[in-house]
Amino acid sequence: MNKAELVDAIVAESGATKSTVAEVLKAFEDVVVKNVTKGEKIVLSGFLSFERVQRKARTARNPQTGEAIQVKASKAPKVSIGSTFKKTVKES
Repeated sequence: MNKAELVDAIVAESGATKSTVAEVLKAFEDVVVKNVTKGEKIVLSGFLSFERVQRKARTARNPQTGEAIQVKASKAPKVSIGSTFKKTVKES
């Protein structure tokens, strides 16, 4: 399901207008990105959580040559699935 299909599904489920749903979804994305970028964790209990993690510098190997490569420390987004979501998917 892509974003347009998601908007259509939410419209069908909620009865809200397509433009309202699209605006709310865009605002949700903007808020999540802005706050996770600042280092805040966003939790939708039982569903999803969004956070920024710090990856340490490490040594990796080039799979073609086997040569050791230094990988710099970096920041990355992390999305975790909530327990209610996991349980519902497993049982279906």
